Amino acid sequence: MTEPITGSSTTAPPACPSCGVGVPAGARFCESCGAQIGDAVAPLAPPTMTPADDTADLDAPISAPTRRPVDALPDPPPDPGRRPCGNCGGEVGPDLYCLSCGTKAPSERDHFREAPASWVGGVCDKGVRKSRNEDAMALLAGEQPGSRAVLVVLDGVSNLVDSDVASLAGARAAREVLRTPLPAGMGTPQGRDAAVTKVLADAAAAAQNAIVAITDPDEPNPASATFTVAVLEGTRISHAQIGDSRAYWFPDDGPGVQLTVDDSIAQQQISEGVAKEVAETGEFAHAITKWLGRDSQDFVPSVGFLDITGPGWLLACSDGLWNYASQPESLAAQIAAARATDPVGIALELVAFANAAGGHDNITAALARVGPLPEAPPAPPTAAEPVAATTSPAPAVPPSPPSVQNAPDPTAPSPTEPPTGQTQAPGEGAPTDG
Repeated sequence: MTEPITGSSTTAPPACPSCGVGVPAGARFCESCGAQIGDAVAPLAPPTMTPADDTADLDAPISAPTRRPVDALPDPPPDPGRRPCGNCGGEVGPDLYCLSCGTKAPSERDHFREAPASWVGGVCDKGVRKSRNEDAMALLAGEQPGSRAVLVVLDGVSNLVDSDVASLAGARAAREVLRTPLPAGMGTPQGRDAAVTKVLADAAAAAQNAIVAITDPDEPNPASATFTVAVLEGTRISHAQIGDSRAYWFPDDGPGVQLTVDDSIAQQQISEGVAKEVAETGEFAHAITKWLGRDSQDFVPSVGFLDITGPGWLLACSDGLWNYASQPESLAAQIAAARATDPVGIALELVAFANAAGGHDNITAALARVGPLPEAPPAPPTAAEPVAATTSPAPAVPPSPPSVQNAPDPTAPSPTEPPTGQTQAPGEGAPTDG
């Protein structure tokens, strides 16, 4: 007779709580039904995050991060409210009419300003001849002058449905992509440029998605827009371009330079030897070959870089401004002649210049200052004072508006179909943003 081993247990193996089949001691799962044996593993709890002060009141979706990176640029401060009447300085009522002189004030969409920092600012204006403002801008800036600035300008294509809504949505979507610093890549100049190019392409794609999202899929004339971005980080400017809005750099001690190259029939003609002034005032002066929108066939931007060595002004603008001062030296003269020294003040004078020249299109001017702000020019002499020989120059006289570049052409085809290059003449059927 076999003797039991001293100290052994005769307890039956535990049974599965689900199916009742016995399971070996120490097993975590039933081999019969797969049920878990013993204490269940506690599920992982999501980390508790405390909202940062500047984002505590954001109305964000529940899946969105509750904290922005510490190096993300903040939104510009909100508009302080309705401005006084531009005609008499009186109070503007809720219906946008001045309570003193009765002048109609522009709506917030027809004229708005952004000043995210003392050294960055812009103005977006409807212009004189347009019924609505299809331009849009979105700006960001660090508090420290010259640190980091983002200028985004979109120009909605005229006569298309909801281009004013689309351009603003696209500008703000691109701004979100560029809120954090541009990447450094793998530590080489080529790696850095490739990484930044990818981010700028992502910004254009975000703008494209925002425009498509607000577009009726059955609309035969879907909203479209140009796309221009200029990012300043220290002494380096990175820029991206789709369409014919532009970015310029105006150094204090040298000639200005146009950073971007237009995607337009006019630029194609210039590349083929046509004089710039002829191409930019011809029949297809504002027919663009690339754009953002549901019918876009190519929304990958052209990208470029410029390393700067001294103070100056970075400008991003729509064609409503450069229409009247296309050459860099012409725009530089307008900036130099401005009596204002802050970015918003100079942008207001640039808008006033374009409106005085005809205001045929919407006007956007966004500026970032590298280096100290210039000193204010001396006040003009009174009638009793002699005019000194060194008096600051008066603002340049606006040129006469081009005769055809913004005028409707009754023989021109629909502006919503892109040129194919096979059955159409150059420029025929291309969208025009003027």
